[in-house]
Amino acid sequence: MTDAATDTSKNTASGRPAAPAARPGALPTAAQQAVAAKDKVLTSPAAIEAARSALGEITEPLSVGQYAASRQLDKRLITHLFECNLAGYRGWRWAVTMSRPPRGRTATICEMELLPGEEALLAPAWVPWADRLRPGDATRSDRLPRRETDERLEPGWEATGEDSDAVALDELDLGRARVLSAEGYRRAAQRWYDGEPGPDADGVRKAHATCSTCGFLVPMAGRLRNTFGVCANEWAADDGRVVSLDHGCGAHSETDLPDQGPEWPVSPSRLDEEAMEPLATNGTDLRGGRTREEEQAEPEAGQAAEAEVPTPEAPAQAPEADSVREESPREPEAGTASEESPREPEAAASRRAASARDAVADLALEREHHDVTQRHAAADALAELEASLPTRA
Repeated sequence: MTDAATDTSKNTASGRPAAPAARPGALPTAAQQAVAAKDKVLTSPAAIEAARSALGEITEPLSVGQYAASRQLDKRLITHLFECNLAGYRGWRWAVTMSRPPRGRTATICEMELLPGEEALLAPAWVPWADRLRPGDATRSDRLPRRETDERLEPGWEATGEDSDAVALDELDLGRARVLSAEGYRRAAQRWYDGEPGPDADGVRKAHATCSTCGFLVPMAGRLRNTFGVCANEWAADDGRVVSLDHGCGAHSETDLPDQGPEWPVSPSRLDEEAMEPLATNGTDLRGGRTREEEQAEPEAGQAAEAEVPTPEAPAQAPEADSVREESPREPEAGTASEESPREPEAAASRRAASARDAVADLALEREHHDVTQRHAAADALAELEASLPTRA
């Protein structure tokens, strides 16, 4: 994109430079601000604060910057401008238009919008495709729309009767010492017909019609008139070149493609939504529904679990105590079912066993990053530690 205020390289259809685009969010002059200040009701601090509050309903309040100026659009119609703090909108301003009835003392908000200022970055003015297209852009396989009123064409005619003698006069080629012989004509015609000017060139088979029916064909004089001509269409790929009568391209003067106006045809997009994988757009979904505090607390919980795991040098101390507790469980109290009230020592031993197994799994994951030579020894030690853990009877 280029700045439309300074981009004057674009030319209009008349050949004049395009005028700079208007900037409705530009700051008013001192005279315009003085005229707007005469309306004490619409330019009062209360009206300006009401305009700022109204902008907070359609955007983030932090995106509304400091008050810039006021401009009078009409009698009892004032526009207040505020700086825009949105990222990517440097030079833009929030605009709030307010009005009041005759002799009224209350300002009413009419419209709120975001307008470009002096330094705002704008896209260049849209140019129809017919004006953007330049000679050489179209290939033989492209097809341009037909123009009924083309200043480059006029009704054609073919020399017949007495007018055909003009061809014979051109054939004499008076004033030259030597001219092409029959063999020279034959070789040239064969070379051209077998090359790019002929009917077998790339893209010719896709053409709608041949050059023999095109209004831009300039027939050649002499013996090659019945076989070749010169293309005079500036939009064609063969402009200014010799082409055979059965040659063709998409810039034919009588193409069957209708004129679709200045807008370029837009084909419908094809999107396979089944192959798309939806992605989360916020941090909570990306973390699997966990908050940031829960995610940060997981490593601390893992470290606490590792601290409770017994060392490999004395793996049987804690399990022996657990096994003793399991061998002498406390009898349930009278009137209570053993299924509903589990024994406390057995529950505590099960929790410790589960914590130890989780710690063993964590140690196994850490051991995977160590040297390959130490993996077998680590696996044996972990297997021995896991075998010594108590199991639930």
